[in-house]
Amino acid sequence: MSPRSAALGGEIQVSWRLFLETYEPLRPELFRYCRHLTRSPWDAEDMVQEALARAFVALGLMAAPPEQPRAWLFRVASNLWLNRVRRTRELPADFAVEAAEPSTEVEPRATREAAGTLLSQLAPQERAAVVLKDAFGFSLEEVAAALATTSGAVKAALHRGRGKLVAPEPEEPAPVVAPVLDAFCEAFNARDLERLTALLLEDATLEYPGFKLERGAAEIRAGTFRGTLFGCPDASGSGHEVAPASRCELRVHRGEGLLLWWWGGEVHSVVRSVVRGERIGSLTTYYHAPDVLREVCGELGVPVRVHGYQPAYGEPADR
Repeated sequence: MSPRSAALGGEIQVSWRLFLETYEPLRPELFRYCRHLTRSPWDAEDMVQEALARAFVALGLMAAPPEQPRAWLFRVASNLWLNRVRRTRELPADFAVEAAEPSTEVEPRATREAAGTLLSQLAPQERAAVVLKDAFGFSLEEVAAALATTSGAVKAALHRGRGKLVAPEPEEPAPVVAPVLDAFCEAFNARDLERLTALLLEDATLEYPGFKLERGAAEIRAGTFRGTLFGCPDASGSGHEVAPASRCELRVHRGEGLLLWWWGGEVHSVVRSVVRGERIGSLTTYYHAPDVLREVCGELGVPVRVHGYQPAYGEPADR
């Protein structure tokens, strides 16, 4: 790496830390907003990550920072949501959309989930307007600013959206969990690094959203797998390793097989997987996603320990 590239990287990291001082305290509320829109904790976390990244880039192009960071961040997330839905559903760009978005999952397990199922039947703009107004207490003017429209259009969307709320449909049966995940847990708990790595495709990836990405089975083995099974370097810089009492458990959550990584009597990470054939193509570990961990572990009824949104020892994020 050239000195100029190293200097640029250092400046970006300093700017990112300054950005987080203002915007990371808003992250739990931003996650809750994205959760209402996407109906999935995983999609909500992805949307939060992208909204923060876009906000960081946008700030670099602005003459002055926004006077109301919360409202502006919600606007960034709203634009991201609406643009994403327009691309995938080919919806018209104007606000008055009458066709309801089909629900992709039904989870009538609690009051919050039943309400979320109702919201999923609304068109995207209607859903965003209802959530901003009713769940977050935005004024009509603030909702209009967040959705780049007028107060009159917001009133119309709220009227249409609230009129569409109907009873949710029955819960759908859960799919079968891939056998390779059971094999993964067995190898993990046996501390069998060779067998654990053999369950991965050669081009597999392991991602900590917003933190780092490991590419290829060899890199995953030398990084996360070895550290998780046999201890990571002590953050104090002493050179000693911290030996964890780690174990892996397979649980089904909303029809999906999840890997729970336990240290002692608490879950420290929830891991999603993508299986291709008889091996694992990707793993996503939500170690630095406390909002996701609290929700998923709460629904599973297991104790959880969260670690904040960023590494405690200052390792730079790989975005």
